[in-house]
Amino acid sequence: MAQKSDPNSKLIAENRRARFDYFIESDLEAGIMLTGSEVKSLRRGQSNIAESYANVEQGELWLINSYIAAYKEAGIFGHEERRRRKLLVSRRELSRLWNATAREGMTIVPLSMYFNDRGIVKLKIGIAKGKKVADKRETEAKRDWNRQKQRLLRDRG
Repeated sequence: MAQKSDPNSKLIAENRRARFDYFIESDLEAGIMLTGSEVKSLRRGQSNIAESYANVEQGELWLINSYIAAYKEAGIFGHEERRRRKLLVSRRELSRLWNATAREGMTIVPLSMYFNDRGIVKLKIGIAKGKKVADKRETEAKRDWNRQKQRLLRDRG
C-alpha cells in the first residue's frame, strides 16, 4: 500500500539562487516565530525568501528581509510584510552558527520554507561561503553539460 503524502507537508518558498551564489557547507532546520496572519498568508503560498538572510544578534537568530504578503482578511490586525522574524534553534546550534559567521566569515542563507508533517512552518537554513565569479561559471558549465548529456541519452536511448 502506497503511503499518502500529508496535505500539510508542502514547500512554501525556495531560494534556488542560494546554491548558485554560495557553497553550502551544512544545513539545519529552524523554527520560525510567526503571527496568525502570516501563517494564513503562507498557506496561500505568498512569500519570498530569495533576498533574505539570517543573522545572529544579541544571542538570538533573526531572519531579515524575508517577504510574506499581507493577509487581506486580517484588516488592521495584519502584519508587516518585511519585518524581522525570530528563528528558533537550540543553544548548541546557535553557538555553532555564531562561530561560523564571526570567525570563519561565512553567512547564513535560507534555503527553503515549508510546512512539516505537523503543519508547522519550518525554515531550512544553510551555513554558506560565497562563490567567486569563476566558481559560478564553473557551476553553470557543469549544469549545462549535465543538461546536454541528458538530451543525448534521451535521443539515443
